[in-house]
Formats: sequence, structure tokens, C-alpha cells
Amino acid sequence: MLNNRKIIDTHAHIYPQKIAAAAVKAVEEFYSNIKDDYNVPFKSKTGELAELLHLAEEANVVRIVVSSVATNKSQVASINNFLAASAKSEHRLIPFATLSPDMSGDELKAELARIKTLNMKGIKLHPDFQRFELDGEQAFRIFEEFDGSLPVLVHTGDKRFSFSGPQQMVKAALSFKHLTFICAHLGGWSEWDDLDGYLKTQNTFFDTCSTFMFLNHETILTIIRALGVERFMFGTDYPMWNYKMEFKNIANLGLTDEELDKILFKNADNFFGSSDASVHLKV
Repeated sequence: MLNNRKIIDTHAHIYPQKIAAAAVKAVEEFYSNIKDDYNVPFKSKTGELAELLHLAEEANVVRIVVSSVATNKSQVASINNFLAASAKSEHRLIPFATLSPDMSGDELKAELARIKTLNMKGIKLHPDFQRFELDGEQAFRIFEEFDGSLPVLVHTGDKRFSFSGPQQMVKAALSFKHLTFICAHLGGWSEWDDLDGYLKTQNTFFDTCSTFMFLNHETILTIIRALGVERFMFGTDYPMWNYKMEFKNIANLGLTDEELDKILFKNADNFFGSSDASVHLKV
């Protein structure tokens, strides 16, 4: 179906073995009422690196952005250490670090400096898990510490909360034009009717994960083409979804062969750089 294309997964999560089961369960519980709304059976995997790499090998996935989210500042260092060590042992991984909104300015500065020494390639923030408004004081205090050298992957949009709506993301992107944002879930998980503001932003990109189960294919295709195919990158949100399911869905969207190539590989390859040994931004 996908003719053995090379794939880059720009949105996956991994956890240390001793906490993986609990972390996956917490994610399932967080989204439990959404599952009921859409009648979708989430079939989470283990959340461990070994399984992700096995699945990636089977699916011809050549590089994977991995992250995890700290729900308090005491978790930040250990999560970043784990992700950095995982990437050091496995060249296919592109590690995105976590930060916490309850960190002080000095703590943010120190951890950002350490993240660079760990050779991490971006920052992942999840306003809904971490309980801060994307266009609020806490978020802006974090963004003010960023120099623009690392992209910021942000969970965007959840109809149950008021933390990460698309227009909040747009406000942040316009306020920090020197930063590059990857807006997860087509830019508005469960709030996809409010995406037009992204047309005003030049520093926002998008991933496709956790959308196919909740939107019809025609709507997804319309969103992608309206915002620009070059801004979209494939993602799975592992361990929430599997490659087989996500490949089937994206292949059935009605994209042209060229558009499919861009979303599955070329856009991310250009964004991160094509060297397996040294990932670097090219935006």
C-alpha cells in the first residue's frame, strides 16, 4: 500500500520499563471519556523502547521523535536523562526534552543548558497534562527562555479544557516568532474547527497523530491542503496507535503520491536534517 516508503515518525512516547505500564494506563485514563464519546477502543502497547523499535523495523520507520511529559519539576531531570540515554544507544531516535511550568527562571535556564549538552533535539510541552494555559503567563515565561535553536512540540486542542486551544497556540506563535512550533494532532486535537488562525503563522508545523479515529478523511484532507502540505509530518502518538492502522488511514486520505511522500518522510527529513548521526534543524 505504501510501497516500502521510508517513514519518519515525529510523535511517539517511551517510558522506562519500571514505570511504563503505569504511564500507559495514565494516558488511557486521561482520554477515557473521549474514548466513550467516539466509541474507539484504545489498544495501547507497552510504551517501552524495545517494542517501539521492533514495530518501527517492521514498518520501515527510519527515525522517531520520542518524548515524555513531566507532571512536576521533580521528574524533569530523570525523564530527560532517560530520553537522552535512549537516543545515545539508538541512532534512529530524535529525543525531545521535557520542562515543567513550575520551574523557576533559573531552573529553566539551567535545564535548557543541560538539554543541549545532552544533545537533545527539541522540547515537548503538554498544556493539558501539565495544567498551564498556552497563551498564559506560565507558558510565556517558559518561551522567553528559549533562543530558537530547538523546536517546540506542543499538544494543541482539547475540548474538555481551556489550556491548549488552536487560537491560544496561534497567540503564542505570533508572540514568539523566533521559535518554531510543531502543533500536534493537526493543530487542534478535538478542536479542529478553529484552525484558520494558523494561516497567519509562519513558524508553525503540524503532525498527523491521534486524528484519524476522530475526523473523517475528507475533513483531514481539507485541513492539510488549506494549511499547506509542506507543514505536515506523520506521527503515531505511540503507544496509543500502531503503524499498521495509521498507515492504512493516511494512505486512504486521497493524497497524491507526492503529498504522501512529503508527509511520511520528506517534510520531517528536511525539518530535522537527513543525517542519522547528527540531527539538526533546517527550518
